[in-house]
Amino acid sequence: MPELPEVETTRRGIEPHLVGTTLREIIIRRRDLREPIPESISQAEGRRALAIRRRSKYLIVDLDDGSSLLIHLGMSGSLRVIPPSEPWKTHDHVGLTLSSGLQVRFHDPRRFGIFLHLPSGDPLSHPLLGNLGPEPLEDGFTVDILAKACARRSIPIKLAIMDAKTVVGVGNIYASEALFRSKIRPDTPASTVSKLRLKRLTQAIRDVLSDSIAEGGTTLRDFLKSDGEPGYFRQKLFVYDRKDELCRLCGTPVRHAVMGQRSTYWCPKCQK
Repeated sequence: MPELPEVETTRRGIEPHLVGTTLREIIIRRRDLREPIPESISQAEGRRALAIRRRSKYLIVDLDDGSSLLIHLGMSGSLRVIPPSEPWKTHDHVGLTLSSGLQVRFHDPRRFGIFLHLPSGDPLSHPLLGNLGPEPLEDGFTVDILAKACARRSIPIKLAIMDAKTVVGVGNIYASEALFRSKIRPDTPASTVSKLRLKRLTQAIRDVLSDSIAEGGTTLRDFLKSDGEPGYFRQKLFVYDRKDELCRLCGTPVRHAVMGQRSTYWCPKCQK
């Protein structure tokens, strides 16, 4: 599933091609995504894209009439900037043909993605976005915020930081990696993690996400950057998807367990 770094990488890749151009034509090949693509999306034709921003794992395209497009890549989605003449793939569902002559194409084999048109209002108040926690790379995410979210919660710390009401965008890969960097076992009850350790974890979350963005994201199965090239952060993972491989720091075999129905990885020596 594309996580925050993959979505941010996509945003940065598309931004110079999209912003300032007009959506000359919107081609819909399938509407039955996780939420049906609304008929009102045709109103976006002829509108100019003012900005493309990210909130959590959602992309927001602001248009010059006050409307916006709200996009989520789901489990297998991607956005590519290509010539309109490129043949459509089986799971290409939406095409935004731009006044520049290029096309932004939405590809989603599992159709768990979202491609909505919001005719008016602040998109950040949309039900999908309104109750989300702070952005991990912004000043609003602090150790005090994390400590408050973990207080009196007996769930494992890994599940606590994957909760989008605690902090957005810390998916399964980056939760495992941030906990490794901060030397915390993923099954530690959230309420028992000291503030000093939470401070380390806050910084580790920032660092692992920033490092992944710098590498273009983590390619596991379906994620491709907007230019079609894979992200390279997987080559730098310390524990995720490395069951029984030797820890890169101490040489102990990496452990694996299922936690909250998600694969979890840690080093039993480095993480306490």
